[in-house]
Amino acid sequence: MENLSTEELRKILIEELKIIQDIIKRMASNSFLIKGWTITLIVAAILFSEGSKDQIIIAWIPLLLFWYLDSYFLRQERLYRKLYVNLVSKRQKSSENLFSLDIKSFESEVGSVLKTMISKTLLIFYGLLALVLFILYFFGKNNFDLKQFG
Repeated sequence: MENLSTEELRKILIEELKIIQDIIKRMASNSFLIKGWTITLIVAAILFSEGSKDQIIIAWIPLLLFWYLDSYFLRQERLYRKLYVNLVSKRQKSSENLFSLDIKSFESEVGSVLKTMISKTLLIFYGLLALVLFILYFFGKNNFDLKQFG
C-alpha cells in the first residue's frame, strides 16, 4: 500500500471524506429527531398532567434521557469532525490506516458526554425546557391553569 501514487491517495481521500461526511450527517439528523421527540413527549406529559406536580415530574424523564442521548450524538459528531480534519492533513502524505474510522485517538480532544451536555447549544435548548418544567412544577397548579390554553 505504500506504493500508491499521489493521485490514488487523493481518490482514496475523497472516498474516505464522503464516508465521514455521511456519518456526520446521520449524527446531525439523529440530533434533530431527538430534539423533536423531546418536545413532543414533554408537551404530551404536560398536557396529560393537567398541572399536577406529581405527573409533571414524569416529563423530566424524557428530558434527561434525550438530553444525554443528544449529547452522545453531538460528541460523536465532534469526534468524526476531528477525524475528518486529521485525515485531510495526513492522507496526502501517507497511506496509513486507509478507510479507518477509528475515533478513539481524538477522545482526549473532545469533552465527555457530560461535558457536551453543558455545551452552549444543548444547554440553551434543554435548559429552557428544564426551566419550563421547573416553573410548571413550582407554580403550575396553584397559579396557572393549563386548560386556559386549550
